Amino acid sequence: MKATIHDVARKAGVSTRTVSRVINQQGEISAETRARVQGVIVELNYRPNILARSLVSRRSQMLGVVAWGLDYYAPSRIVVGIEQRASELGYSLFLNLLSHPTAAGAERILDTLAAHRVEGILWAVPQVADNRAWIESARMEDIPPVVFLTTQPRPELASISVDNRLGGFLATEHLLRQGRRRIGLISGPSGWWESQERAAGWGVALSQAGMAAEPGWTVEADWSVEGGVNAMQALLERGGGLDAVFASSDDIALGALAALNRAGLRVPQDVALVGFDNIPQSGYYQPALTTIHQPLAQVGRKAVDLLHARISGRDASAETGSLLEPPRLIVRASSSLLE
Repeated sequence: MKATIHDVARKAGVSTRTVSRVINQQGEISAETRARVQGVIVELNYRPNILARSLVSRRSQMLGVVAWGLDYYAPSRIVVGIEQRASELGYSLFLNLLSHPTAAGAERILDTLAAHRVEGILWAVPQVADNRAWIESARMEDIPPVVFLTTQPRPELASISVDNRLGGFLATEHLLRQGRRRIGLISGPSGWWESQERAAGWGVALSQAGMAAEPGWTVEADWSVEGGVNAMQALLERGGGLDAVFASSDDIALGALAALNRAGLRVPQDVALVGFDNIPQSGYYQPALTTIHQPLAQVGRKAVDLLHARISGRDASAETGSLLEPPRLIVRASSSLLE
């Protein structure tokens, strides 16, 4: 027969309340008692009855996660951070995956999450075009607390995102420090908020350096390597004499690097190149890619902390307001002959 909480308590010589506190990481319990209870839990292979526990406590200890693109690096790293921190705080996750960031059906998803009695919702779908329009019609006060990720800051929403504009600025400023003066941009898809912010950072850096970007210096790509190849070829065909390129993702940068190699141009001697993401393989490109590191897992973890504060009512300031996590520049051989 399966071991019960009473079996654990009896063998450990403690009360069932103490066992419950150990399981839920609550209360002041000595390290010796905690270790003894945990040892008995392992020995008896005890598994808490989550359903029964939720009926007694009237809490599901479950968070709803709405996400997209787990086959891409950035979205998957955010969800990893969410899972890690949720587990540490004793939450389980109910995951909903969208087929596309602009897929309809937000109301249906909210109804499903409410039916599963989630205590809070993490909306980890990138902001694309008008895919946040449902917020205006939804009765936000009738659903569990929501924290949005990868979204334009809005004072009435609780959100956390990477500071993409700062990332674009850091990439371009670095190229300017290397003496580059004709810096092109391969942006991501124009409807994406992240893409718009990275492009804005590129423009701010040029403006502060007293430079104006020429129309032929920019081209749009999707987030793929193939998109980077096509975009870089388009820039080269315009004949603008670019001496550097900021690519809005590392995959785009890899495609740009391939196109530059095919054209017989050396990186960084002829054209310096900076990407965005710091995917694990970026340090193994030839040459190794200078890039902007996003603290993606940290964003996921902090989103859970923000939601937990709202659920527990511990922090009134967590009700609304936006947080931006700063990215950082990783300098490698693709952009600099000196560093």
